[in-house]
Amino acid sequence: MPSGSENRGAKSSAKSAKAIKAANKRSGGSAKGGLPTQRNIPWLTIGAAVAVIALIALLAVNLVPKYQDKAEADKFAPSESNPDPSTNIDGVVKIDYPAALHVSAEQRVAYDQTPPFGGPHDATWATCTGVVYPNPIRTENAVHSLEHGAVWITYNPDTVSDEERQQLVDRVDGKAYMLMSPYPGMDTPISLQSWGHQLKVDGADDPRINQFIAALRLNNFGAYPEKGASCSTIPGAFDPDNPPAFDPSTPGPDAVSMDGEGLTPDASEIGGAGLPMAPEPAPAS
Repeated sequence: MPSGSENRGAKSSAKSAKAIKAANKRSGGSAKGGLPTQRNIPWLTIGAAVAVIALIALLAVNLVPKYQDKAEADKFAPSESNPDPSTNIDGVVKIDYPAALHVSAEQRVAYDQTPPFGGPHDATWATCTGVVYPNPIRTENAVHSLEHGAVWITYNPDTVSDEERQQLVDRVDGKAYMLMSPYPGMDTPISLQSWGHQLKVDGADDPRINQFIAALRLNNFGAYPEKGASCSTIPGAFDPDNPPAFDPSTPGPDAVSMDGEGLTPDASEIGGAGLPMAPEPAPAS
């Protein structure tokens, strides 16, 4: 028959076992051997969270600089109090040119700048609805586009890389009152033209490119002569898929001078009346 001390020992052991079991339950362990069980780690959830964080970081790296560039360029938007913000862009050249002086499709102009950005020009404008011309186009047509408020981006195909060219394409393709074409023999890799304004830069990542576009594309505060004029294609007069070719030769003695001597200003374009208009999309940002 068990003695009193043995009964007390058994009761004490039973209480200890219950205490250990309760402790194991609280700590998530197992009573077996008194060792805790291994928890299941939610690797799938952790992996998904890491993927989301990586995606957010990637978007931030790619989009934040673009938003910053746009915000910086927007500071150069024209207004009544600041009609020509390009005056604050380092390197912009400004020249006053007479408007509405037209030459025929067979005539050439002895332009004073390369590429030209004003002066006499062809009576037909080059389509400037965000067209990226793969080949050089006739300068006399492109200059007329500037008179309508367009920005013409040119680049030297011998010095601009494919990557830089794509950066320029992204700024032009499909955007109203923009056009782009190669211009062989330029003295800088890239040049931007609007009516009476020019900016030459060495690289496609130059922030002044966006500033120039913001300041001068469709600047209705006096930066171009023909307010409200169209950039759309003139059927039968200019084919953007087969435009008049660029002539790299020096204009001959019969070329029209920059003062338009012998030309009569086109009365239909004086005061911004322009030629027949076509509906235009809202200017893209």
